[in-house]
Amino acid sequence: MRFIADLHIHSRYSRATSREMSPESLWKWAQLKGISVIGTGDFTHPEWLKELQKKLEPAGNGLFSLKKKLRGSDVPHSCRADVHFLLTAEISCIYSKNGKTRKVHSIVFVPDVAGAEKINRALSQIGNLHSDGRPILGLDAKELLKIVLEAAPEAMLVPAHAWTPHFSVFGAASGFDSLEECYEELTPHIHAIETGLSSDPPMNWRLSALDGITLISNSDAHSPAKIGRESNVFDTEISYRALIDALKTKKGFAGTIEFFPEEGKYHYDGHRACNACLSPKDTIVHDYLCPVCGKKMTIGVMHRVEKLADRESGFKPDGAPGFTSIIPLAEIISETVKVGVNSKKVTALYHAVLEKIGCEFTVLLDASPDEIEKAGSPLLKEAIVRMRKGDIHIAPGYDGEFGRIQIFKGA
Repeated sequence: MRFIADLHIHSRYSRATSREMSPESLWKWAQLKGISVIGTGDFTHPEWLKELQKKLEPAGNGLFSLKKKLRGSDVPHSCRADVHFLLTAEISCIYSKNGKTRKVHSIVFVPDVAGAEKINRALSQIGNLHSDGRPILGLDAKELLKIVLEAAPEAMLVPAHAWTPHFSVFGAASGFDSLEECYEELTPHIHAIETGLSSDPPMNWRLSALDGITLISNSDAHSPAKIGRESNVFDTEISYRALIDALKTKKGFAGTIEFFPEEGKYHYDGHRACNACLSPKDTIVHDYLCPVCGKKMTIGVMHRVEKLADRESGFKPDGAPGFTSIIPLAEIISETVKVGVNSKKVTALYHAVLEKIGCEFTVLLDASPDEIEKAGSPLLKEAIVRMRKGDIHIAPGYDGEFGRIQIFKGA
């Protein structure tokens, strides 16, 4: 069975997240987007785990379902589908290794509450799990992996947004040059990495060291409408075991749905305070210093990939799963009607299109141009056709600033 999964999101207990991040809201928005398996996020937070236990029930496959009494009726018939929840958490490790401060974020997947509770008990001896949905621990990332494997042998740990400059395994500011440098003898337990919004599979294919690693993508959403902005496509039964086996073997892992990586907020190098955005080559010319003020620049994902790559751009490993790049439907509608993405007009048009066609992924990936025109407008049809072709314009993101994407620039 082919289905879409977004395995990294946050609850309202994480910093800078929407109060709407609840199981009920995630259940609703997963259907609007077309997501069959959604991560819970933040199972390390005691209050969130209690809420999950109260509102979810085991589905008998290592995943969970929202209790029927909590399911609303405001999802369009065209979008209604089963939604499963996977217990997930993101953990921030800040520590010193090999003479350098390291800041590595990891995602953890577990099949049951018992496993989550065992992990939480171990981590509560190291840091405060109540302070944030994404706890910050003075713990070596390798030791976190060891704790996870010992507490819950069926669990999986995946390096989160692996290229982000400040908080990732390959980050320019605080990461490592290889998985082995970080995880040492436990490296064989790392089967997948999350590529993050600022990189895509072709960038990662340039590293032969990642050929055996499954490249996954997730939204890292802090609000319900952002889920699915990146996600994964599986072709397996819907169960925890099938999902984990696919991540370990790539069998049944059909690829990813991606941001255009230039839109990610760390794609290029730059210095936000001076609005300076540079390509890797230009950064080298300027000796890694801001051309405006002379301060050190934040080195972005593209530069870091260039530094670690042992292949030229354009190389694709044999048998590598494919990917599709998208722009969220609300952003496309916003551009076609020339009003803000959060406006009432865009929201109304978004729901009207879904009512007539189906979930957002169906609209973006599968619906015919004629269907889109009938449900929306000729301009919406043209916009989605251009998106599918990659005929778009992007000012790259840098130093924490998202890139600016346009479809009709100069048209």
